[in-house]
Amino acid sequence: MKTFDVYPINDITIVKAEGMTLWDDKNNTYTDMYGGHAVISIGHTAKRYVDYLQKQLQLIGFYSNSIKIPAQQLLAEKLTQLSGKTDYSLFMCNSGAEANENALKLASFHNGKKRVIAFTDAFHGRTSLAVSATDNPKIVAPVNQTDHIIFVPYNDSEKLKEVFQQEEVSSVIVEAIQGVGGVKVATPAFLSTIRTLCTAHNAAMIADCVQCGCGRTGDYFALDHSGVKADIYTMAKGIGNGFPIGALLIAPQFVAKYGMLGTTFGGNHLACQAALAVVDDMVEKRLMENAKIQGDYLIQALKAMDSDLIVEVRGRGLMIGVVLNQPAKPIRLKLLHEEHLFVGAAADCHLIRLLPSLTITRATCDLFLAAFKKVLQEWKN
Repeated sequence: MKTFDVYPINDITIVKAEGMTLWDDKNNTYTDMYGGHAVISIGHTAKRYVDYLQKQLQLIGFYSNSIKIPAQQLLAEKLTQLSGKTDYSLFMCNSGAEANENALKLASFHNGKKRVIAFTDAFHGRTSLAVSATDNPKIVAPVNQTDHIIFVPYNDSEKLKEVFQQEEVSSVIVEAIQGVGGVKVATPAFLSTIRTLCTAHNAAMIADCVQCGCGRTGDYFALDHSGVKADIYTMAKGIGNGFPIGALLIAPQFVAKYGMLGTTFGGNHLACQAALAVVDDMVEKRLMENAKIQGDYLIQALKAMDSDLIVEVRGRGLMIGVVLNQPAKPIRLKLLHEEHLFVGAAADCHLIRLLPSLTITRATCDLFLAAFKKVLQEWKN
């Protein structure tokens, strides 16, 4: 049997990782400036992360949500302190797509409406309704197609107002900074308009923070920068540092009922310990502050870089997009195979995406900047 061939794969086998360093099976080292799609938040094989998981695994690795799992409540309390969302509830699942699926369903349960507003270049996952709200027809199967989703141009407040006047809207799902869509940043005015319209029309504002959450932007949620509060926040990726976890933070107006939401593996013992390790490291090591400091440094250095190939640098904190005046793939491959640096792609083929661990140091920033400048100069010549 062979694996189902749906991933373009680099001919590299990583066998070991620590912090931001990766080793392949030939003992070559690489620097990880991408973190496996923003998953690695506190560094590969972080000591606390490994310790918490090992200790838990020696006791019990899994039982279902039919019993008490005290670590869930402890995680909820620590996430409250870290995020500042004091009156919200926590629901745990397994992935970002599942988190968004549950958020959209919960909103519809709450207000009894069907229409969902999503935005151009959005990416919300690959499950049924989440993929329907994703602006990429190539990954939407015929069975996923629905007229419940309305796409509105990102950052277009006037068009958004028009749709609210014409439709009964259940929810608006938005990434405050789009990830796969190209590290596009929503304006505070646009996010404020979403909040105002949702409040006025009894619709739920869902903040998809799967990639732009968990402190990556310097705030716990990228939406926090605008001063706007969502009704539901969805999380995954960085919250588990590699362990598959999804989660929702749910505002108090949503009333829970038995059977409304459910999951076999969500919130299991190991998942909770992985998330607790991330939270504890983020607090102890002040990683949100580091994300802002090092992110600002990278962004300013990239903007100041003397290269005709760079068209634009955008993002916030350690969620950064560099737009080139040509397809980025050859540059990415040169960085990978010659400089041993992992960086990411996006839907925009001209964009390089940087999503390093929140533990990144100034020395690693400088290492990347020097290598990137070298590659751009060699490519131009």
